[in-house]
Order: sequence, then C-alpha cells, then structure tokens
Amino acid sequence: MDRDFLIDLFADFGPVTIRKMFSGFGISADGTNFALALRSGLYFRTDEESIPQFEAEGSKPFQYQTRAKTVTVNSYWELPARLFDDPEDLSVWARTALAAAQRAALKKRPKAAKKAVAKKALVKKPAAKKAAKTSGRKKPATKKSKSKAPRKKSSSPG
Repeated sequence: MDRDFLIDLFADFGPVTIRKMFSGFGISADGTNFALALRSGLYFRTDEESIPQFEAEGSKPFQYQTRAKTVTVNSYWELPARLFDDPEDLSVWARTALAAAQRAALKKRPKAAKKAVAKKALVKKPAAKKAAKTSGRKKPATKKSKSKAPRKKSSSPG
C-alpha cells in the first residue's frame, strides 16, 4: 500500500495524516493514530468494545514474529478485505477505530499526569538540597547587646 492509495481509501472518512512508521504507515486523524498500514495489511485500532465486530468478520489481531516467538498485538486488528471495496462502510469502521484510539488515550492520561507530578518533585529536590546546604552554615556573629542591669563588682583580696 502506498500513500496515494491510502489517501483515496480514506477519502470518504475525511482528512487523515499518513506518516512513515515501521515498515509502512501510521494513519491518524485529529492527532490520534488509529490505523497501521503495513506490508501484511491494514490494521485498525480496537478495544473491548470493537473487537467483537472484527471477530464477527473473521478478522485476526496484528501479529509479528521475533526469533523466539510470535507476538500478538490485540489493540490492532486486520481490516476485513470486503471494506477495501466499500468506502462508506470503511468510513464507519474508521470512525469506530478512531473512537477506540481516543478511549485508549484517555486511559493513559492519568499515568502521564503522575509522571508530570514526579517530574516537578525532581525539579524541586535540587532546590531542597541547596536549602539544606545553606541551613547548615554558621550564621554571622551578631553584636551582643549590653545589659542595662549594673554589674556586681567582684571583691578580691588585696
């Protein structure tokens, strides 16, 4: 699949951004990646809500082979072949994939917020260290104030 083919394929869906990714392309809309076009096929983002739709069509999740094993990526499923000839139905599936990708992004946000808080704490630590270093220093000597009470004279034998 080349870039021009993908642009034509998603014409009814609306404008998409197509970027080189791995051995193919990542396809996104509104800044959210929802599809992968690889040598092995076109894969749409899925979640627990949309996987049954792909299963009903006999579709399979994205898989790749490493030296040791076959890895299955359950969050991307192969687009049924019939949709390549049905741009209207493909648009419906693409909207479903985009919604699944957006839901996944929302689930990840709390982790990102935790990281941001942790980053702020790391930034504050050096300042705390600096404060600890300065607090250990001796304070400059201050003049002792003279007491207004009269001093007793000590009497010493002669």
